[in-house]
Amino acid sequence: MRVRVTLACSECKQRNYNTIKNKKNDPERIEFSKYCKFCKTHTVHKETK
Repeated sequence: MRVRVTLACSECKQRNYNTIKNKKNDPERIEFSKYCKFCKTHTVHKETK
């Protein structure tokens, strides 16, 4: 049930990170606060398709 997902910056929309999530435990889209090298600051990164 583990799936690889891509995280995109909510500010500049760049796809910066890949991660793995368990669809059974986290059915909705995940959000993390991570560093964006394009914005040069910590921003919220959301799961994309």
